[in-house]
Amino acid sequence: MELRVLRYFLAVAREQTISGAAELLHITQPTLSRQLMELEEELGHPLFIRGNRKITLTEEGLFLRKRAQEIIDLVEKTQTEFTIDDELIGGDIFIGGGETDAMRLLAKIAFHLQQQYPNIRYHLFSGNGDDVMDHLDKGLIDFGVLIEPADITKYDFIRIPAKDTWGILMRKDSPLASKPHIEASDLFDIPLITSRQTMINEQMTKWIGRDFGELNTVSTYNLIFNASLLVEQGMGYALCLDKLINTTGDSTLCFRPLFPPLESNLDVVWKKYQVFSKASEKFINSMRVEFNALP
Repeated sequence: MELRVLRYFLAVAREQTISGAAELLHITQPTLSRQLMELEEELGHPLFIRGNRKITLTEEGLFLRKRAQEIIDLVEKTQTEFTIDDELIGGDIFIGGGETDAMRLLAKIAFHLQQQYPNIRYHLFSGNGDDVMDHLDKGLIDFGVLIEPADITKYDFIRIPAKDTWGILMRKDSPLASKPHIEASDLFDIPLITSRQTMINEQMTKWIGRDFGELNTVSTYNLIFNASLLVEQGMGYALCLDKLINTTGDSTLCFRPLFPPLESNLDVVWKKYQVFSKASEKFINSMRVEFNALP
């Protein structure tokens, strides 16, 4: 597969017509059609369902669209790194992370570093731990922020000098809102909105003292904001980390920590033996200096 053809494929997938994609790519329709047919022959699978008005993707086409975009992104990222002037500290730093208040520490480091090196650009990717590790392994991001428990044995890492606290996000008029903290027995008979990450659920199983699957889970989430909308509507109680949803002022929501307390460590991780750009090396050094200076 050639990168040029993958770009053609992505253009057709986006425009949903041969004519629209050909106009965008500045090539003729017959040329584009031939390239796509050769791609299908090379892969041995049909990629498109060709309708009268628009083209849609087959299951194999949907899979290739995801992979092709990842390949193009990685190539463009690599090309950018090679075009940076050796004497100029700049370029792109790609950071992926889940929802955690500890991202404030990285934001502070990024801000201070950019004051010194204004040609550094940051690109943030938000997702749960599984998403972040997937992007790391594919080389789409340089650094990932992972909330433990997470399998970090295949990465180099720096421990962030902060911990996240687990608890329950609920409406202020909920029966449990009158309690200062939430115990395991409080969770047995209420509708729960929980993370879909397996390792986190295993951690909760240990804390609760019974199988996590026995709880009344009415919904799952990978990022808490949309889950908080379900909580606002009274659909259930969200098991989540503190300081991610505003519960002050006119908010209808409140947060109560678990008891005994359940806290998670956080790590900034990157692939072992990775060759970094000068900008990324500066970022690592800044993290070490900043984190060591914190109490």
